[in-house]
Amino acid sequence: MSVKIRMSRGGAKNRPHYKIVIADSRMARDGRFIEKIGYYDPMRSKEDPQRVVIDVERAKHWLGQGAQPSDRVALFLHALSLVPKPVIRPQPKKSAPKKKAQERLAAAAEAAAKAAEAAPAA
Repeated sequence: MSVKIRMSRGGAKNRPHYKIVIADSRMARDGRFIEKIGYYDPMRSKEDPQRVVIDVERAKHWLGQGAQPSDRVALFLHALSLVPKPVIRPQPKKSAPKKKAQERLAAAAEAAAKAAEAAPAA
């Protein structure tokens, strides 16, 4: 059985609230889980200590048992010095501007540079 440490979404529409759970990797995201070890409330400010709450002892226990954290949970656990910093995957290239859009951006930047040179001289 492959065990994951991941988030389970709750809350209302546009008001998310996540439980940090230990779950079998074959279960649905919001489905059955083994144990709840914390929660994450993205609606709170980043400085609020109640934004992310994790039971460190239980997290250590499950990491020792071989549980694999998801990318986001690994960032939370790294902040608690439980796991090394996870590798952040690069953004997909599909979202980058295409060739014509890049040409337009380059032309606009060049025009702005020429306008900036001409303005101080006048």
